[in-house]
Amino acid sequence: MSEEPGVVVLTGGTSGIGRIAARELAARGWTVAAVGRDQSAGESLAAESSTGTIRFHRADLATQARVRSLADELRDGYDGIDALVHNAGLSGGDRIETADGIERTVAVNYLAPYLLTHELLEDLRASSPARIVTTGSELHRRATLDVDDLQFETDYDALAAYSRSKLALVAFTIELAARLPADGGITANSFHPGFVPSTGLFRDASLRTRLLVRLAGLVPGVGSSPRTGADRLVRLVTEPTFGDRTGVYVTGEGVAEPAAAATDPARRERLWERSAALVGVDPAWP
Repeated sequence: MSEEPGVVVLTGGTSGIGRIAARELAARGWTVAAVGRDQSAGESLAAESSTGTIRFHRADLATQARVRSLADELRDGYDGIDALVHNAGLSGGDRIETADGIERTVAVNYLAPYLLTHELLEDLRASSPARIVTTGSELHRRATLDVDDLQFETDYDALAAYSRSKLALVAFTIELAARLPADGGITANSFHPGFVPSTGLFRDASLRTRLLVRLAGLVPGVGSSPRTGADRLVRLVTEPTFGDRTGVYVTGEGVAEPAAAATDPARRERLWERSAALVGVDPAWP
């Protein structure tokens, strides 16, 4: 597969590992469509780029209407899309529903990637070879994948909701890779960025959670730097290996076996169909 830089859509591209990755990809010749919620952060990122091109797209991915309009914006703004990176994420404190009636953590961390991939898949096909990359988490291993209660409508727990959203994301990536034609020129892989306490991931979490994250970050050997996570993201976008391999989960140790719930074909199919219903698309895609 060709490894020439092209256009990469990077959600969560204005802070944390996404911001570092955006700069690095631009320096390597990629045109980066950086998606984020903070206007000033996005504008400063675009202005800071001394090599390559970074264009900012302001979007709150919690609402499905904005995910769809973002897809239209990206489709109209670029000649093609060569890589799609789902890096945006949050961990809240209380259970909050979006305008679509979806619990916010699963809406941003999982359903937004599912829907945005659906909306941009034909553009990726047209630009193939292309890649889809999702930012997972080792916390997916502590989650259960209750497809009938993805949103924790009862007994809400913020960390459990975050972990389940990441398990769903890893499972979706594997299922997507399995559904895409082997000769279609699109790969789909996920990775664990490490525990990066200095990012804004837990900005909306409870005070207790934020304090625990801060304390954990002070323990030698526990936390990773944003640079470490960004380097893994860039690897999956650029390295030839991940232009040929698909459906894999990558950690600091290399390709690793994800949780069994993410690799179970029957459970992945049920998750796919439930997700399609929640965002209002035909489950027969791709």
